Formats: sequence, structure tokens, C-alpha cells
Amino acid sequence: MNPRTRALREFVWAANLELADSGLVTGTFGNVSGADRDADLFAIKPSGVPYAELTPDHMVLVSLETGEVARGDLRPSSDTPTHHELYRAFPCGGIAHTHSEFATTLAQARLPIRCMGTTHADHFRGDVPVTRGMTEAEVAGEYERNTGLVIVEAFAEAGVSPDEVAAVLVANHGPFTWGADAHEAVARSEMLELLARMECTIRAIAPDALRPAPHLIDRHFLRKHGKDAYYGQE
Repeated sequence: MNPRTRALREFVWAANLELADSGLVTGTFGNVSGADRDADLFAIKPSGVPYAELTPDHMVLVSLETGEVARGDLRPSSDTPTHHELYRAFPCGGIAHTHSEFATTLAQARLPIRCMGTTHADHFRGDVPVTRGMTEAEVAGEYERNTGLVIVEAFAEAGVSPDEVAAVLVANHGPFTWGADAHEAVARSEMLELLARMECTIRAIAPDALRPAPHLIDRHFLRKHGKDAYYGQE
């Protein structure tokens, strides 16, 4: 096997195990993918295979250009067309999808995760949006591909940067996150679930809570992200 594709499969396999260990998935729910854009491929978890049984060889390689399986003996995740559309639209290197409890609760309620403080702003520069509901034709047709398209639509219509808010709630479905690679996408899924739990609590105990000023949100996001970031070590 090509050492490059072997390395991609091993990296994405490890990220899927990390997702399973995070407690954000139940059974065979959820999936992680990772891209090698120079090789025009992404690797993704196979459909319905328990995490405990996964090996690197189970990871399915998919063409970034066509979305078709390029190599692998198993069927890729049913969410593969969604991942493909996100890779086509967003400059990311890894994508994670879960059905984590609190983020999925808000997705099913069609409520965004509002940016209510600095913990949120350290990771996302504003609200995590929720998509519109999908039409009957979209669900009856290429459902998973259309899921990706409504995510892209939500960001375009709201003028939200997928680099600054690297997460979304799909209405009545669940969350997707993305990052520079598969492991960063998983880390963002973990943070998203914490923020979703906090958002549910805020909505319960203080439904009229005041939102932070934009300058506070910007300061906390930009001290960790971008060319002028100064948080942490060089």
C-alpha cells in the first residue's frame, strides 16, 4: 500500500477511536473523516462497523473530486456525501459528526448555540448556526448530499465564516464540526458538546440573559486564532 494513503488511514482510524473514547457517540453512531488534498482523497469510517472492531484497513478512501470510493472493501459511512460537500465548500482537513446529547437536543429543537461568553468565544467567533429544515424533495432525493448543501447554504446566507465558526447544527439531526485535520475536528466536537450543555442550562435558568459585547467576543477569539494570536507558547 502507498505509504501516504496508509498514513491517512491510520490517522483517521485513530481519530475515530478518539471520538469513541470521548463519550460523544453511542453504538455505531457518528463518524470522522480526514483529507489529503494533495492526494485528492479523504478517508472515512465504514458504515455500521462498531468502533471497537475498527482497524486502519477498514477506513474507506474516497475521491475528493467525485465523492466516489477510490479504495476499500467496505461501504463508507452513509454520511460520506455530506462530508464530500463540506470538503468541496470549506477549507478544512477533517470533519466529525456525532449525535451527542446536548448538541443534538438543540439541533432537534432548531436552536443555535448562542455565543454567551468567553468560553464560547475562545473557540467560535459567534453563534453556532442551525440549518433550515430540509424539504420533502431534498430528503427523498440525495438526502446525505443535500444535508451538506444546506449546511453550506446556512453559512453563505448568514455570512458566517466556516473558519471562524467551525461547527453547525443540522436541523432535527445533529452536529458537524471541522478543523485542520481529523483530530482537531474531534476536539471541536468535544468543545461543542460542552457549549451546548451550557447553552441548555442558560436557556433554563436565565432565558433573558444578556449577550456579551461583540468586542469581548472578538478579543477572546482573536487572541487564540489568526496572525496576531498570542495565547499559549510560540
